[in-house]
Amino acid sequence: MNAHDMPFLRGAGDGVARQGDKIISRTTFVAEVEELAQLLPDRPHIVNLCADRYHFTVAWAAAMLRAQITLLPSGRDAGSVAALRADYPALYVVTDDDDTDGLPGPLFAYPQLLGTGGAGRVPAFPPDQIAAVLFTSGSTGRPSPSSRRWGRLVGGSLAVGSALGIERYPDAALIATVPHAHSYGLESAVMLPLQFGLLLTADRPFFPADVAAALSDPHRPGILITTPVHLRALVGDAAAAEPGPGFGAPVRPGFVLSATAPLSAELAARAEATFDAPVFEIYGCSEAGQLATRRTTGGPVWRCLDGFHLRQDAAGTWASGPNEPDVLLADEIELTDAAGFILQGRTADMVNVAGKRSSLAYLTRQLTAIEGVEDGVFLMPDDGAAGMPSRLAAIVVAPNVDAATILAALRERIDPAFLPRPLHLVDTLPRNALGKLPRAEILRLVQAAPADPEPILLRFPADHPAGAGHFPGDPIVPGAMLLDQLVAALFPGGWSGEVASAKFHHPVRPGDTVAVTHTTDGDATRFECRLTGSNQLVLSGALRSPSPSR
Repeated sequence: MNAHDMPFLRGAGDGVARQGDKIISRTTFVAEVEELAQLLPDRPHIVNLCADRYHFTVAWAAAMLRAQITLLPSGRDAGSVAALRADYPALYVVTDDDDTDGLPGPLFAYPQLLGTGGAGRVPAFPPDQIAAVLFTSGSTGRPSPSSRRWGRLVGGSLAVGSALGIERYPDAALIATVPHAHSYGLESAVMLPLQFGLLLTADRPFFPADVAAALSDPHRPGILITTPVHLRALVGDAAAAEPGPGFGAPVRPGFVLSATAPLSAELAARAEATFDAPVFEIYGCSEAGQLATRRTTGGPVWRCLDGFHLRQDAAGTWASGPNEPDVLLADEIELTDAAGFILQGRTADMVNVAGKRSSLAYLTRQLTAIEGVEDGVFLMPDDGAAGMPSRLAAIVVAPNVDAATILAALRERIDPAFLPRPLHLVDTLPRNALGKLPRAEILRLVQAAPADPEPILLRFPADHPAGAGHFPGDPIVPGAMLLDQLVAALFPGGWSGEVASAKFHHPVRPGDTVAVTHTTDGDATRFECRLTGSNQLVLSGALRSPSPSR
């Protein structure tokens, strides 16, 4: 072993991992790595698809012992693996899953290992050895490769652990709801426990009760590694839970770490109250790895990790780290001092509408903060894409809220120039295992969604003067005034037709907002007016425009 080699495993504790109810010792772990290294095929590249995080880690270390480069595609499907063959024709796939139908070979099934014998020495590797090639998630386009050297992975993990004060939790188990074969999961759910002697956990809990159970070990503190999307679900479950198992009982991790998307201060505050623990975020990307941290409730400023720096020039913002070339970041960043910055959003997310500038990430945060909205995203479809409008759109999951109510709430939060046209309500969004939304999937969803017309909103202020006399003590908006407002909204350039029919179904009172939908067939315009929020029908009918003279 070279004096500059960096160990795969650090720490003085004997327990390395927890697999179910079993604690795996350091001796067993090292023996299984050596044993598996002898069994692996003699090929230069390995695609590690092991679902069990412990199996994944053993296979990763064994491949490094054989000087094989681990490829980590953004998906576990056959298409993702097949796409790698153009650049890595001699790859093979290791998996611990019996369901391998359709996966291109050659396949290597993770074996039952004895875990005995071997030299017993913790493997160590040169800092410049390529440990893995990660691929971007495809959330902004086609996935692209990013090689990660062993020294960069180790240095980044040590810097993150120091920034988070992880030394205060020497016996902690890292509970991760994120997949381990992506940049964030690899560095946080695998490298942190390996480099700080913490307990790596094999399982990836999903349901809130499972997360709570994993964190509830009275003999060992837990650290939760998760994403904003999953954290929202966990906090929501906690708010609705009855006393008893799950989040109704005290669950207090040492801290919570979130990444892959900006976390709102409101959600972070709710999570801190739920878990009675601080919530931190980590900033990084597949191209550069982990770069900075912040406690979300402490303000918008991120602090660079020790040894990492940002600089700016005409091309954008560059990140530099120990013994690594500078990487151009795909984010809009405002430097606050030598080691601090504010994240404005992805460069590709910045939009300019009518001379006004915002980011899709900011608009999405405003959308998902609306009561009743469970999930949602803003996007700007590509100009000229078939069937796609070149204007802001939004996809929203809100089972109990109508589109008009969402748009009315958005008007209170964002500049009207950025209101989505159209806004589509769907049952679910196609998020991947990290909670990200691949752009291609979202564009397909927008194309498939029905093109509902945007409702016109009629607002009647609470102090509307008509209410004082119509009627005293029980004010309502006069029907004639409602019709007048309706006609003015549908025909802003003026109208001289006739009201073919009009039926008043429910009173409209001062303070109400009415959403108008309409269709036109020849000279007839049919309309429906509904109260936002309750969706109560208040007025329906038809307007007939004068026929053009011949």
